[in-house]
Amino acid sequence: MQIAMIEGATRIIGKDQGFKGLPLRDELINTDVTGDGTPSMVSAWTPTPAELARLVAGASVHLRIIGTVHPPVAVDVGMPPADR
Repeated sequence: MQIAMIEGATRIIGKDQGFKGLPLRDELINTDVTGDGTPSMVSAWTPTPAELARLVAGASVHLRIIGTVHPPVAVDVGMPPADR
């Protein structure tokens, strides 16, 4: 997957740690566990042509967390790019 610029990005993290830099959009969400106004961060990723072909063929999406503690996460599919 390739890092994409998410619409409405509010910051970019990771550059000062030597990573490429990940654009994030900070949002408040409502969850059954933590309630209304829960802080969250959303990033966007674009599959390469090879990854897209594997997804179409039924492959799953894998989420890799760096470290040993797994934070709460959610994986979703964004909207297609708007025609320009």
